[in-house]
This record gives sequence, structure tokens and C-alpha cells, in this order.
Amino acid sequence: MARVSGGKSVYGASVGILMLDARFPRIPGDMGNATTWPFPVLYRVVRDATPDRVVRKAAEGTLDRFIAAARDLVRDGADGITTNCGFLSLFQQELSDAVQVPVATSSLMQVDMVNRLLPAGRYAGILTISGSALTPDHLTKAGVPAGTPIGTTEGGREFTRVILNDELDMDTDLARQDNVDAATALKDANPSLGAIVLECTNMVPYASDIQAATGLPVFSIYSFIQWFQQGLVPTRF
Repeated sequence: MARVSGGKSVYGASVGILMLDARFPRIPGDMGNATTWPFPVLYRVVRDATPDRVVRKAAEGTLDRFIAAARDLVRDGADGITTNCGFLSLFQQELSDAVQVPVATSSLMQVDMVNRLLPAGRYAGILTISGSALTPDHLTKAGVPAGTPIGTTEGGREFTRVILNDELDMDTDLARQDNVDAATALKDANPSLGAIVLECTNMVPYASDIQAATGLPVFSIYSFIQWFQQGLVPTRF
């Protein structure tokens, strides 16, 4: 056998995911459901970083905990770090500086790239779990162009409430309808919309329904992290 070198505690899982401290249901497709990924991942829960605290309270008082957890993931074997909340774009630079490996905090980082894929006169819009909590600071730190249209599931019956209140039960049919309705409203309000970027990592299970209802390309944390992982561990042909 050829000689090999060590240095990690865990091998074969290149992506480390920083998880919010939550107990709401995580169905297949959700970033926090390990069966979602076609490759192994490493998880680390950031204690007391609840959905309410991270989304509605701008992640106040949690930066040090996220940095410590990210460093633990890198120490264990992760070659790159992501998070399971788009609102953590607030910490993009701080986490990158702290761990010295590639960091992709938020699906929102795709918006500018998606715009470059679209024909002249078309642009990407954002679908978020909370339009009232998504601030210019979140957008600026993710590199989102000014004037990007935003839709939200905040007015729905199930999705936003269950996740931000960390409820233990969810009607997935209602959650799906909330996402489809919000995406359709976003498209109807913006005739030049050319694509939708899902801010919320919990929206991934409904991406195909959103695409079918709007007829638009839909980009999510799932598409982003598959691209990210291919950079960390390119497929050998």
C-alpha cells in the first residue's frame, strides 16, 4: 500500500455545516437532514443560536460561538464551512477570517452570479422566510445588488411561523403552499424577474414546486453547496 498522510479526525466529509439550535422538523431536502446530501457532511450545532435569535434579532451575541464551532469543524476535518441560515451572511467576513478555509454562509451570495446568467433586462429575486427581518446589511454582506426584489413567506399560514417559533410539528402541504404562493406573488409583482434565489435553507424541499409554479429557474443553498463542494473535492474523471 502507498504511504498516506494524516492530520484530520474525520475523512471524506469536506463540507462542515454550522447548524442553528432548533428542533422543528427537518424533512428530506432540508439542509439539516443528512439524507439531503449526495456526499457526507459534518454538522456542528451552535448552542443558543435559535431561529428567532438569528433571524429576528440579527444573531446578536452569537458571533464568538459561530467562530468556535467553525474552528471545531475545520479541526475535525472540514475543508470548507457553510451555515444553515441565509441570515448569517452577516458573519461572512468574520468566519472567513477566523477559519482560513472557504466559507459560504448564505444562499444570498448567489444572487449577483445568477444575474450574470440571465438575459439583458432580466434579474434574480429573493424569496426569504422573513422580509421584515432581512436588512440592507444582510444583503450588502452577501453582495446582493441594490434594488433586488424580495418576496417572503411571512404572510403564510405555516412555514415562517413553525420555523421561526421552533415548533415541533409542521404541515408540509401548507408549508409548500406558503412557498409557492410567495414565489408566485414575487413573480407577479416583477414582470422582468428571470430567476428566484431561496434565502432560507428550509425552502429547498419546495424548490421544484416553486419552479413548476413560476416557470423560473430556482437557486437554493442546495445548488450553492453542491457547487461549493465540487470546488473542495473535484470529481476525478
